[in-house]
Amino acid sequence: MRNLASVVCLLALFSASFVSTCYAKWPANQDALVEKVEQIRRDNAIPGVVVLLRNGDHQWLQAFGVADLKTKQPMQTDMAFRAGSNTKTMTATVILQLVQEGKLKLEDKVSKFFDNVPQGDEVTIADLLDMRSGIANYSEIKSFNQTLDEQPDKTYSPQQLIQLGIEQKAMFKPGSKYFYSNTNYVMLGVLIERMTEMPLEEVFQQRIFTPLKLTRTSMPAKDDNQLPPPFAHGYMFGTNVNSELTEQEQKQAVAGKLLPSDMTLANPSWAWAAGAAISTADDLADYVEVLIGGGLLDESMQAKRLASIRPANPDDPQSAGYGLGIAQMGPMIGHDGSLPGYQSFMGHDPKTGLTMIVLTNLQDTPGGEMAANVIAKDLIQMMAPAK
Repeated sequence: MRNLASVVCLLALFSASFVSTCYAKWPANQDALVEKVEQIRRDNAIPGVVVLLRNGDHQWLQAFGVADLKTKQPMQTDMAFRAGSNTKTMTATVILQLVQEGKLKLEDKVSKFFDNVPQGDEVTIADLLDMRSGIANYSEIKSFNQTLDEQPDKTYSPQQLIQLGIEQKAMFKPGSKYFYSNTNYVMLGVLIERMTEMPLEEVFQQRIFTPLKLTRTSMPAKDDNQLPPPFAHGYMFGTNVNSELTEQEQKQAVAGKLLPSDMTLANPSWAWAAGAAISTADDLADYVEVLIGGGLLDESMQAKRLASIRPANPDDPQSAGYGLGIAQMGPMIGHDGSLPGYQSFMGHDPKTGLTMIVLTNLQDTPGGEMAANVIAKDLIQMMAPAK
């Protein structure tokens, strides 16, 4: 069963061994980078990839494979991708701006704004932001995923998504555990629209995209399933209900005998404030550098946000962490994103200045791993100096 990428899934990829890694200033061997990405792409039947590495004035931007399996159109570095859960960083940023403006408090209880939420008198806005609300994740419900498979063009309202989540039992006492729930961020999106009296796509444009000059980044309206050209077609093996391929099917996929489904025009309204944004490698790089380095929040709130990151696994202090809409993934801070057809990794290391963006037009590999994250893991290793 599929849903937007959970940061907890990165624990196996970004292990503690990377936490204290220091990077070389710039890749010494670009040929080796190309060879590695191509190898991973071929071995995992990934149609196309865009990789961006940036450190100060240095930038390495490369496209691999194809953007369209049918026409064999080559992948281009300026193509738009669905950004998945990277959208959460945008939703969280606006919420924190509203807190700065005195329109919200992180300590506000959810029951102040929403009815019938399990433990709503205890769940806070901060709990929604840092995935510690205990509210169930609607996108893990089997019947919901069946509908995604049967009606990929269906438009969902935020209210429908929230209702699916709050109909489930509370999972734990608010604040006591980490659990990745898209319901949290749809609720936050609704809250933004109420507070600003504007559609979320206009709020993002006014508060984030225009100030940062992100001209190729957008948040589609709830009934909009299109991408702005040029864009990469997005592909998916398996289904939303069952993404697992048999060993034989995995071999067929890698050999090109089993092709993934084209999910490019699947309606992203089911992800909305939790994952419907569209962007490019260049725009995401510009964005994540400000997201982590500062510029969208005042200094106090930015410091509070960075300090909010806690290990997703409390038994492992060096595990991947999550805070107020941002994730710690090895030495990098940012987020990742996954939804039918697309997977992305967005990270910035504030200590070294390295920014990394990996975009793939395949959600999961035939082996069930998140495609862009597999590449990002190896690139992090390659960017580390020899010990």
